[in-house]
Amino acid sequence: MSAVLIVPPLLVEIGTDLKVSVPVAGQLATATFAAWAVSLLCVGPLSDSFGRRPVALAGLAILAVSALASAFAPNIEILLALRALTGLAGGTLPPTAVGVLSDVISPARRARAITAMLAIQGVVAGVTVPMVAVLADLGGWRLPFVVAGALLVSALLVNWVWFPRDRRERTRSLVFFSRYYSLLSLRYFRVAIAVGATQRIAFWATLSFFPAHLILTYDVPLGLVAVPLMITAAGQIVGSYSAAYVAKNRYRAALIASTSIVGGVCSFLFFSVHLGLWTAVAVVAVAAAFLSVAIPAMVAASTEYSGESKSTGASLMGLSNQSGGALGAAIAGVLLASLGYAGIGYLCLAVTVACALMTPLFGRQFGESAGRFAGPGPSVPQPERGGD
Repeated sequence: MSAVLIVPPLLVEIGTDLKVSVPVAGQLATATFAAWAVSLLCVGPLSDSFGRRPVALAGLAILAVSALASAFAPNIEILLALRALTGLAGGTLPPTAVGVLSDVISPARRARAITAMLAIQGVVAGVTVPMVAVLADLGGWRLPFVVAGALLVSALLVNWVWFPRDRRERTRSLVFFSRYYSLLSLRYFRVAIAVGATQRIAFWATLSFFPAHLILTYDVPLGLVAVPLMITAAGQIVGSYSAAYVAKNRYRAALIASTSIVGGVCSFLFFSVHLGLWTAVAVVAVAAAFLSVAIPAMVAASTEYSGESKSTGASLMGLSNQSGGALGAAIAGVLLASLGYAGIGYLCLAVTVACALMTPLFGRQFGESAGRFAGPGPSVPQPERGGD
């Protein structure tokens, strides 16, 4: 996550050094998220069929190489290509992590474990992303990529020892389309993908451009951006941990809808109204908190439906997340270039309202089955009868 979230605080510096505008530099996030989405289409079946450990270690190795190479990119085109490689490698890790947690954690504790793991994104945003701003202020935008690459090499070495070894019998043959067909035959995954992608447009549009908005609108020095980043990250952590409660609540569809709308309204206020620096920081932190609830809650809920294809199920939810990220960064960049930051605010408000309107499509069973986590189940879940 450090390698993925490294770009937003650096947009102004990268744009200045490589002689491109901030909206163009913002497409680095689009390249990362789009490649991540492509990676997710393959990684879930790979992890479920061949094991978690080899997929995770290969992903970490490629991620380390892409981060180190990004530090030496001579132009925006090469940096875009390297960010795409970062997305391809990064996409291997979260679904594999969800899969291995599902393998080793009891069903009763699974929602809390998965949402806690996903809350690491907030920890990253609160610790390493502010460090990115400080490092860039001291040594330019390339220095954070060098440090991130070194940390990833360290992560690869320790996970060679720490990452759980797979003790389960697997077919060791790739079952690809049947896993996706079985899961997509369930109403839950069809609705969750649409709801998640729509809501994450607002989440990633907000996180991708709020540091640049603070720098250019409120004249915040790059080094000082670390403080708003930490405050916003605290909101993400609170939202992600709250998702465990939402995932087990019978009114979880209504909670996903309401938290999304509140987050969208706060993002709208942040980008569209001049609030004063610290009021704006508080508002975007609230937006980050409420927009951080839906995806962790739906990832945890997906383990109720995915049988032994839990990494594949997590991949589908990750595809929803990253598709929203790619669309959010791309559309927000276009709106920023044409309408200014207010355009991003209107985008966030519109997509979160659309997300809330789709949540009733989950159906009554989504609430009635809350917290009833599935056991091992068949290797490839059978299509659900009756369309629910």
